[in-house]
Amino acid sequence: MSSAGIDGSAQTAGKTQMTSKSAAAIDKARAEGRAALVGYLPAGYPTVEESIAAGIALAENGADLIEIGIPYSDPVMDGQVIQAATTQALANGFSVRQVFDVVAGITAKTDAAVLVMTYWNPVVRMGVDEFSRRLAEAGGAGLITPDLIPDEADEWMAASDKYGLDRVFLVAPSSTAERMQRTVDASRGFVYAVSIMGVTGARSSVSTAARNVVAAAHDAGAERVCVGLGVSNAEQVREIAAYAEGVIVGTALVSALGNGGVDAVGSLTRELSSGLAREEA
Repeated sequence: MSSAGIDGSAQTAGKTQMTSKSAAAIDKARAEGRAALVGYLPAGYPTVEESIAAGIALAENGADLIEIGIPYSDPVMDGQVIQAATTQALANGFSVRQVFDVVAGITAKTDAAVLVMTYWNPVVRMGVDEFSRRLAEAGGAGLITPDLIPDEADEWMAASDKYGLDRVFLVAPSSTAERMQRTVDASRGFVYAVSIMGVTGARSSVSTAARNVVAAAHDAGAERVCVGLGVSNAEQVREIAAYAEGVIVGTALVSALGNGGVDAVGSLTRELSSGLAREEA
């Protein structure tokens, strides 16, 4: 059983638990009788200024946590919509250091917990300690690292403790019991449950594997599990909210931003948030 504490930190011998912005946001939603809504947008898409405005629109219309993705030249987990958006951001000259401007711009105007989602290479290139310091200074809550496993994360574990950042690792239907336990123990804030095997993208239905992954994470001691990959409408949000602490939406929001701008992001966020209420047992 994991020793994750009430504040979402992973407790180790002799180490004091620290406050988690992500856990606090999820717990606030839970106290209100609903799951938390987590919205994803790429930094710098269509521009840095518009990505800040879209993040603020997310928070103002029902998102509790915001994931800001760093555009990457080889996005192996991303589907066509997000790949196209990040490719445009890179073509417009986006650089990794600008992600801190985006995070700071959103945190200055909202109370949402803002995390950066990134492949690990950009963090290593800047320097794990420097990246972590700058993220903390920008008001960021932590990192979601889809291609980093706890076994290879010693430097990140140390930096996240040093700067008080959440570390969100991913689990999937393919995760073994041992891998699940190690991931839950290493995570702080929440555990990111991938509901399907494959790349991101909106889908007409949510994989039935999602419920099983969440149950396995809970069994391993996770107090907060958020489900992502494939969620695109309020009915899917409602389905996941029945058994997970948070629902993650990405591709549908990126499509809304690309097709209808910041106002469309706000409208879709309001629609998605209508499915967050949890039925009384």
